[in-house]
Amino acid sequence: MYRFSIEGDEWILRFSPQVYMDSAEKQTILFALLHIGVELDNYSHRSAFIIFAKEIGAIVFDVERIPSLILTVSNIISKDHWYNQDFPSLKTLEY
Repeated sequence: MYRFSIEGDEWILRFSPQVYMDSAEKQTILFALLHIGVELDNYSHRSAFIIFAKEIGAIVFDVERIPSLILTVSNIISKDHWYNQDFPSLKTLEY
């Protein structure tokens, strides 16, 4: 778990037990959030968003605002599991 502050708001970043990451990956996620900055205020309680990080993949965040400002990394989807639906087929997304 990490604590960080953006524009005076104190946030907690936690990681779902189902998601395994080393400390370097966790720091990459934290720095990505710091770049988003005040944009975090746009997300309401129980909403979610995704950050696409080249090093890690698609990072899924859940937002909680009650009782505290908490972001939970609920899943990480590696690039080899990204797909594009191009009717009538489903193809691996090219990146």
